Amino acid sequence: MTPGLEVLQGLNPAQRQAVETIEGPLLIVAGPGSGKTRVITHRIAYLVRVCGVSPHRILAVTFTNKAAREMRDRLSRLVGPRADSLTVGTFHAFCAQLLRRDGGTVGVQPNYTIYDTEDQLALIKQGMELAELDAKRFPPQAVQGVISRAKSVLWDSQTLGRQRQSFFEERCAQVYHHYEELLARNNALDFDDLLMRSVQLLQSSAEVRHKYQQRYQYVMVDEFQDTNVAQYQLARLLAEGRRNICVVGDPDQSIYSWRSADIRNILSFQKDYPEAQTIALEQNYRSTGTILEASKKLISINGMRLPKDLFTDNAKGAPVMVHEAYNPEEEAEFVASEISRLVRQEKRRPGDCAVMYRINAQSRALEEACLRMGIKYRLVGGVRFYQRREIKDLMAYLRLLHNPLDEVNLTRVMNVPPRGIGAKSVQDLVAWSQRERLPLFAAMQRIAAALAAREPCPVPLTVRAANSIAKFAQCLDTLVKQSTELSIVELIDRVVEDTGFRRHIQDSPDNAEERWENILELRETAREFNAEEPPNGLSSLLERLSLVADVDTYEEAEDSATLITLHQAKGLEFPVVFIVGLEEGLLPHSRSLDEPHQLEEERRLCYVGITRAKEKLYLLRAFRRGFGGSSGPAIASRFLQEIPPHLLASAQPARAASPIAEVQTVRYNRRPDVAAAPPAPISARPSLQPGNLVRHAAFGEGVVLSCIPSGGDHEVTVQFREGAGIKRLLLSYAPLEKLEG
Repeated sequence: MTPGLEVLQGLNPAQRQAVETIEGPLLIVAGPGSGKTRVITHRIAYLVRVCGVSPHRILAVTFTNKAAREMRDRLSRLVGPRADSLTVGTFHAFCAQLLRRDGGTVGVQPNYTIYDTEDQLALIKQGMELAELDAKRFPPQAVQGVISRAKSVLWDSQTLGRQRQSFFEERCAQVYHHYEELLARNNALDFDDLLMRSVQLLQSSAEVRHKYQQRYQYVMVDEFQDTNVAQYQLARLLAEGRRNICVVGDPDQSIYSWRSADIRNILSFQKDYPEAQTIALEQNYRSTGTILEASKKLISINGMRLPKDLFTDNAKGAPVMVHEAYNPEEEAEFVASEISRLVRQEKRRPGDCAVMYRINAQSRALEEACLRMGIKYRLVGGVRFYQRREIKDLMAYLRLLHNPLDEVNLTRVMNVPPRGIGAKSVQDLVAWSQRERLPLFAAMQRIAAALAAREPCPVPLTVRAANSIAKFAQCLDTLVKQSTELSIVELIDRVVEDTGFRRHIQDSPDNAEERWENILELRETAREFNAEEPPNGLSSLLERLSLVADVDTYEEAEDSATLITLHQAKGLEFPVVFIVGLEEGLLPHSRSLDEPHQLEEERRLCYVGITRAKEKLYLLRAFRRGFGGSSGPAIASRFLQEIPPHLLASAQPARAASPIAEVQTVRYNRRPDVAAAPPAPISARPSLQPGNLVRHAAFGEGVVLSCIPSGGDHEVTVQFREGAGIKRLLLSYAPLEKLEG
């Protein structure tokens, strides 16, 4: 065998074709569970080991640190130590490094700070004050969203002002202008800037563009369906010379339009690259035949797709279980009971199970049910470690030492620990520094110099505040100098001691021990960068932690079930999956009901959830759902109706439920081997509305909760009296009599 060809072993024909197709543009349409990570890594290994391409010449970008980490681990096994020369990472991490090395061309200083969402919002609010925009009429988060979307399509504030389509966008453009100036004053970039400024750099500097085009002979982009305009332009610019660009993705899994992902990028790839080859990975290795068939039938209704026909050699498996509860609490109780049953009777591990939902608020009932039944769980996307107050405070100190122009983080720690610098003093100091056109830290240094020379304080402050500011400025001066001399762990030790931060945490009446343990955990994380020459270790730590996402910290745990949103679940897989809240207005979300393209994305989101399941899938809904203290009738999700009945079965509760919660779905329970009665003619069907009284020959009298169109028929949900419970019936088959009153 030719040396290196063993990387082709074990690949199916489509996978092997994708690995061996190395010249020119290539689109790999990879269905869920089709081994796309395997193809990407083996293609890189093939380039290195068989084709003799230097690892230094290969770039592979993806969307999460978790995916990048998995890719690097596999490549280390496939190509050995040479994998260290590959460039493998997220778009944002690649751009962060690009700008630190060459960003000076577009005015980006190497020690810039990456602002997270909370920091961005603080600057947005400052920009709104400068634009005299009332935060009550114009929510800052909404303004932030408009600016983020503008950056994703490479618009600066002037372009947004020209392209505005509403008065609100016009005002947002004014805020955006001030926000740009504030970012520059703080020597900071937000997440969107990392992409936009990198594209601007490559577009404006032929020298830099040529350098990177020469270096990266092969460019690979994972999860291409999730790219926005800026990411697509970045990939095009890098691959512009040789056009050896390989993109891997699946439009059926495009679920991030709210992050400005543009599904048209993958749908139009062949138009932008007419010579591109397209290879579909259609064999699913993850799910049972039944789960795969259910997902195919659901997604086939969408129009914005690329053709592929998924198949599997896996066993048919159990039917998809449908359970209908009365309210979210009973829905959660069923989930917890079923997890307990699976562990007890089927020898499953709690870690085999994942519960997925559309919005974070749904986790409350699930957490309470797990706690009541003693089920350990991990909540993905709860209070994140790096968002804890003590961690944010210590990180603010470290960011400030790296970038003394960072006023957002400086004002955060100005009085942490308390040192006699009140909010009014900070406000006066900021106002004076802006009038004098001085960075805030420089203004503090000027106060310290004046007091050291026994001169009057140049800022109208109380004596106590002026002395505290001067002392703090001197402390920071020393720490900034030490940041260029000490290893990152030594620097953290100096910060917590010299600023009084350790004593502040350990003397806290609020979970002092736990908060200090969190500080020690961050210190241990920093040890990974301890060997780097100062201040590089500090820079590397800050960059890593600035780009951490919820799912990046997810690790499997055998003893804990996973509670996770459908959006966060993408890229994961579990033996058992519960999807809760399958109701109109929730999944699909109410915001999508009047927009066909958004409704298609909601269907893709449901499809992503279904295809996370390997062996067992449960779909659940509640008949009453509400948030914020209100509750009302809920209509079954159309997605339940779009899965063929022969793939479904009714999941029975683990214990006897109350009559009102004994929910059945006649349509789903119909046995396929028993002939159904002929449907009633349309003229004989009663016209029903929610609240109507009806009588059923078998179930007695009841109240209509909903009546919705369903494939030329109507589906009626009725709450029956006298213990019959709630049932959902097809009107053409249901012997319902409408009653007066």
